[in-house]
Amino acid sequence: MNTAPPSASAATTKLIRLIKFGMVGSLGFLWDSGTVYALRPLIGLTPATLVAYFVAATLNWIFNRIWTFKGAGHHEHPVLQWLRFLSANSLGFFLNRGTVYLLFYIFPFCMQHPIIALAAGAGAGMLANFSMSQKVVFREKPPASALELAEMSVEISPPTSHQTSDT
Repeated sequence: MNTAPPSASAATTKLIRLIKFGMVGSLGFLWDSGTVYALRPLIGLTPATLVAYFVAATLNWIFNRIWTFKGAGHHEHPVLQWLRFLSANSLGFFLNRGTVYLLFYIFPFCMQHPIIALAAGAGAGMLANFSMSQKVVFREKPPASALELAEMSVEISPPTSHQTSDT
């Protein structure tokens, strides 16, 4: 496994991407909230929060693709990348919407003012989404196989010829 620390420029790039990701996420929070408030009278709160997540996630993917991770991960079809974005960020989805629904359940006030629960949910899922977006979705080099994609997502390096086994 590669244990060398990242270079200063790589660390700077990651920090800049994290800041941009947070800015896009802030816009996503606005899209999410706006969609919930627009759809709530039509379809109810629970379905509105589910639909809103996918609206916000799609818009976040677009802005992250063209700005946050500009030039990274453009080696594949955009629809496949969008599906990978939704899949890779499924942990963030469960953290986000899990927090939202938990707050709805525990604090009825949050059902009357869902923006509070939506903000908490956005915060709960952000770091997981950034990590998976960077590792799996917006890669500089495409994975050569499904195994390589799985290794990328958990940062497992395949054994090299100079590594030895104790067996």
